Amino acid sequence: MKTKTQFAFFDEGSKKEIRRAILKAVCIPGYQVPFASREMPIARGWGTGGLQITLSIIGKSDVLKVIDQGADESVNAVSIKKLVHSTTGVELVERTQDATIIQSRHRIPEVPLTKEQILVLQVPEPEPLRKVEAREFMTKILHSENDYSGAWLMLFEQIMKYGRTATGADHPVYVNNRYVMAPSPIPRFDNPKMHQSEALILLGAGREKKIYAIPPFTDVESLAFDDYPFTVESFEGKHCHLCGATDVFLDELADNQTGESLFQCNDTSYCMDRLNAVEKVEVEGSYV
Repeated sequence: MKTKTQFAFFDEGSKKEIRRAILKAVCIPGYQVPFASREMPIARGWGTGGLQITLSIIGKSDVLKVIDQGADESVNAVSIKKLVHSTTGVELVERTQDATIIQSRHRIPEVPLTKEQILVLQVPEPEPLRKVEAREFMTKILHSENDYSGAWLMLFEQIMKYGRTATGADHPVYVNNRYVMAPSPIPRFDNPKMHQSEALILLGAGREKKIYAIPPFTDVESLAFDDYPFTVESFEGKHCHLCGATDVFLDELADNQTGESLFQCNDTSYCMDRLNAVEKVEVEGSYV
């Protein structure tokens, strides 16, 4: 006799427990809520935290987009999409605008998200104080006392050593004027997108068993000193060699023929949308 497959992989009790953790995280922006991280058919460290959130909130009418460092076709993204689709049957898309749930590793899409969307970020290390304090019970005390001198000291040491803050990704943020939070390993370029975002942002760390959130229209400020303000990666004078975009996060590539550097949109969906728009204008123009 065939056993009935659970919708979205988990039993209802597991999904309810994870949803309760999500609700608490939404009520306390930036606070890390412990949860009973489940065993998954993928290895821990490959997005199990974000996947558990997605499987717990997804419904039959949802539309899912999964990206890995801006790409829809990477191994991580494809594997997660296969698992979710095989257990839910939901529609899969690549265009950011068409999705109701977007699960991402290391990027926030270039297209501004809306209040009808939920962004789920995969998190390897949710504790922003871990580099300065290895003991979990001590980081809990520091959060409760609003003592983030360790995070400030870490940035100060970078300035002393490099003349600037050197966090290439996962630059800590101050959420709702209360908790310092790890935004996941998104580039600094994406940090400002969290501030007053219309979309609900959920962050899950499966290996560390933590869920935290940024509710819509929440203040999110990147940690920085007054005399060393926060800055994002600069792509001044550079553009995508495919679509010509200049105001997005770009990947540096090497031209196979000349060996010279080329730049391309990291967000593949955004790049394809721009290319399709140009082609449409050219086709319509040809009939004028």
